[in-house]
Amino acid sequence: MENLSLNKENLAYRKAARRVKDLKGFYGNLTSYCLVIPFLLILNLMTAPNHLWFYWPMLGWGLGLALHAVSTFGIGKNWEEKKIKELMEEEQQRSMRK
Repeated sequence: MENLSLNKENLAYRKAARRVKDLKGFYGNLTSYCLVIPFLLILNLMTAPNHLWFYWPMLGWGLGLALHAVSTFGIGKNWEEKKIKELMEEEQQRSMRK
């Protein structure tokens, strides 16, 4: 019985560690984006103000960042599991009211 409890704790720890790693990766990506894109804008305006190219890396990286955000915060690996639990709780509450 104690072994089962340790396994659950270990699993919970690994899930939490994975979540922290995902969050750290996303925020690192966001920080880099917020630092590099303004630099590219300034560089573009100083070197070729008549030919704006900075928006291409901004759009490409921005799309990647948006997808990273969705996988980190939105519909990700645990979405189905969370939705199942949510629906089960709603059903349980409905059955308790009857």
